Order: sequence, then structure tokens, then C-alpha cells
Amino acid sequence: MPGLVYASDSDDIYGTSHSRLFNRERPIHQVLGGGRVADVLLWRNRNVSAALLGVMTVIWFLFEVVEYNFVTLLCHASITTMLVIFIWRMVAEIFGLTPPRIPEIILDDSTFRDVASTVHKKFNRFLSKLIDSACGKDLPFFILAIVSLYILSVIGTYFSFLNLLYLGFLCLGTLPVLYEKFEEDVDHLAGKVSREIKRSYRKFEAQFLNKIPRGPVKEKKIR
Repeated sequence: MPGLVYASDSDDIYGTSHSRLFNRERPIHQVLGGGRVADVLLWRNRNVSAALLGVMTVIWFLFEVVEYNFVTLLCHASITTMLVIFIWRMVAEIFGLTPPRIPEIILDDSTFRDVASTVHKKFNRFLSKLIDSACGKDLPFFILAIVSLYILSVIGTYFSFLNLLYLGFLCLGTLPVLYEKFEEDVDHLAGKVSREIKRSYRKFEAQFLNKIPRGPVKEKKIR
């Protein structure tokens, strides 16, 4: 019926307050882990972020455009590195220059622990959310997950795994910092979209889901 107002529609229209994306209460830096990983994703350390993005772009270019084989690329990179260090060392000894200083620990293990811990927490939380929605606890999220996975499967038919991986890394390296910069505008737009989706779902529930006959619920006897 035209003009029909469903429950809490008026609250969405007139009583809305500013809310953050995904109803989060913490800043985006803490949501991303609050450590070195978050600093890299939010470009707090621009040199590391830019270097990481550049390295991933070069790797994607070599594998996807030049069509390098992984073993071949690894061997060529190792040969080049060893030759550069060897020539540098020989030249330094001949001309009395400062020889290259190779640190004993090139990659800090704490960085790997931070990355692994962040990925582990986010992945477990995502799986728990999917399982809860599949059990009927969050029907809107369940529908959204099904549609998103289907769209991702369609996209996967047109892109190789490496392209999808690079695209995901590119989004991971740009979207968080862009969101942090335009947080208020994104939250406002996301809030409007979220309220519209909830309103449409309530109408669908009132017109279709509530009309589905359900059997009587038997009360459990307490002994």
C-alpha cells in the first residue's frame, strides 16, 4: 500500500545519528591491528608502504606481463644479488672503500608474527560470522555473503589468480588510507545505504516472510 510505514522506518528517517562503517566503535588503526601492519596499510610509514607496493607491482609485472616462471625468477634474483655483493666486495678491497655490511637478521621475526596474528584473528572472525549467518542468526548478512561470493566467482572466471591477488593487495594498500582520509563522507554514505537496505528488508519480511506458515513451537518441559 502506498504510504505504508513499517516498524522503525520513522526512526531511520528522522532519528538517525552519525555511525561509523560496520558499526565499529574503534578507530580504523585499531581495527587493522594497531601495530606495524596497520601503520603500513595506513601509510604512516610512507617509505615502507611505497616500497612494498612497488615490489608487489614489479612481481606482478614479471609474472603476468613478462610471464616469468617462479623458479626462474627466484634463481635469477639470487644470482643477481650474489653477483652485486661479490663485485661490491672486490671493488671495496681493491680501492679501500667501505665493504657491504650484511646484517645477521635481515627480516625481523616480530613482523611476521604481527602479520600472522592479524590475519589469523581476521580470518577466524570472518569464518565465525559466516557460520553464524548460515545458522540463521543474521539473515541479511547471509544474503549479502551469498551474493558477494557469487559475484567474486564470476569475476574469478575473467581474471587469473595472480591478477586477483594483486588487485586484492592493491585495494588493501589504498582503500584503508583513503577511507581514513574521507572517513566522514564514507560513513555518511554507507549509513544511508545501510538504512535503505534495512528498510527494503523489513518490507520484504512483512510482505513475504511473515506470511510463510510456521508450525507451533513446542515448549520444553522442565523437570
